[in-house]
Amino acid sequence: MQSLIDHLNEILKHEWTGVAQYSQAGFMVEGIWREVFADKFLDDAKESFGHAKLVGNKIVALGGVPVTMRNEVKQSRDLREVLEFSLAFEAKAVEMYGKAIDMAEETGDRALIIFLEDILKDEQEGVDEYTKLLRDTPAQAIQTTSAKRVGG
Repeated sequence: MQSLIDHLNEILKHEWTGVAQYSQAGFMVEGIWREVFADKFLDDAKESFGHAKLVGNKIVALGGVPVTMRNEVKQSRDLREVLEFSLAFEAKAVEMYGKAIDMAEETGDRALIIFLEDILKDEQEGVDEYTKLLRDTPAQAIQTTSAKRVGG
């Protein structure tokens, strides 16, 4: 069980990093896209904080002590780079929660597995969203066809 608690603490460090990194991105985004992305990044910071609360409480429930440290915060004034940092952050979270689920399966604790799967779903949605934001798909021309009148 201690190895699972240790891994959950690594996840908690990652979530604390998300709180800081997404908040910083929300503060720093400038220009024409500020209106769109500032709130998105701050909402993602809130989501990371929500995950941190859940994971921290679970660590205590399992008999551990939650960490208070975080990892390095990546920041940039370049929006595309911030979006790339965000995609990498979410992908790392998916990987970490996936490993935690594998570890929880060894304990046979079904409730813990479901708890982790619920958070994993949020993280995968983050990967999907940042993937779409970074995709450079050219706008498709809307084709309209005029209806032909038949008969008279």
